[in-house]
Amino acid sequence: MIHVFLQAGPAANDNMDIVSLMMHASDVAKAVLVLLMLMSLVSWYVIGTKALYLSRAGSRSNRFLDAFWKTSRLDDVWKLSEEMPPSPASELFRAGYVELAKLRRRRNEQKQGDAAETHVGDIESIERALNRARTTAVTEMENKVPFLATTASAGPFIGLFGTVWGIMNSFRSIGVTGAANLATVAPGIAEALVATAIGLVAAIPAVMGYNYLSRRIRVITVEMESFSSDFLNIIRRRFF
Repeated sequence: MIHVFLQAGPAANDNMDIVSLMMHASDVAKAVLVLLMLMSLVSWYVIGTKALYLSRAGSRSNRFLDAFWKTSRLDDVWKLSEEMPPSPASELFRAGYVELAKLRRRRNEQKQGDAAETHVGDIESIERALNRARTTAVTEMENKVPFLATTASAGPFIGLFGTVWGIMNSFRSIGVTGAANLATVAPGIAEALVATAIGLVAAIPAVMGYNYLSRRIRVITVEMESFSSDFLNIIRRRFF
């Protein structure tokens, strides 16, 4: 007997529930379903871990920024950054502060020369350090998030592949048996559509999670860019 998308067991036993349809699936169908389930599980893991990570990063950055604007000395802010949990804003400050300290030591060791050109180069060095720190933070926040976009776009098509494969086998079975009544067609069609349903179950949460996480990352990135500009202005006024 030719196997359809799911083997003939469930249909013969008049058992049409989803679990039975999945358990009696053919090898191709099981491969599709297992792949979609794995993608769904990984997507939920990414959504949960990244949502928690971004929530902590945002709240820690806000606490650091509050402390930064309430403290007048950068040395005191440095001490606070060592005591507080790491955050994107604090790491950005630390990168700029370390570069500033290096430049100040270098200036003290060198003779006074072209002050204007030296100051411009020093500001650019600090700006590059801030940009590197911001890029590192954004890369860390975006890590694993593209998998959600992959699941959202590929999941329905993987499920559609399983459905098309199942319908093809269903029509082949009809041709072999010569019977085209509802009792013969319905089980195979129902079995084939399970793959599309599982594909949508995997894709819909991935789309929603990707949009939510992307928005959270954009908010934190904008806050970092704003702080970077303010920090550079403070350095210009105080040291250059």
